[in-house]
Amino acid sequence: MRHYTKATFNVTESVGFQLVRARNLIIAEMDGALKEFDISSQQMGILLVLRRKLATTPFEMSKMLGMDTGLMTRMLDKLEAKGLLVRSRDQQDRRVVNLSLTKDGTAVADQVPEVAVEVLNARLKAFTKDEVAELRRLLHKFAGD
Repeated sequence: MRHYTKATFNVTESVGFQLVRARNLIIAEMDGALKEFDISSQQMGILLVLRRKLATTPFEMSKMLGMDTGLMTRMLDKLEAKGLLVRSRDQQDRRVVNLSLTKDGTAVADQVPEVAVEVLNARLKAFTKDEVAELRRLLHKFAGD
């Protein structure tokens, strides 16, 4: 089914525009709330993925978080400079770089979910529980999950 035509397309009402706008709102609010930890929302994602052991290499992390490898390298450099993670060569395959949280990185990763919860709850305060479930379902469908 075609939902748009050239004649009816309105950029500010398009799904793409609205998704980007929603993403930008959440990022700005999350970045503001994370200032006390001196990390960005993108860096928060890396810390949380490492804490939950969902990815352990820069490549896996790039795929999971949808970041290109250049941006991932810059994010990892910043987190490493802050003492929140370390890179190490894999013992079996020296070409592979493994990522792990430091003690400080683990402490931050354990605290930031509270911040994320507050930011997301504030953004979703006008939604019912069913509406949030439907929004999540639709986003999964849109992403092809």
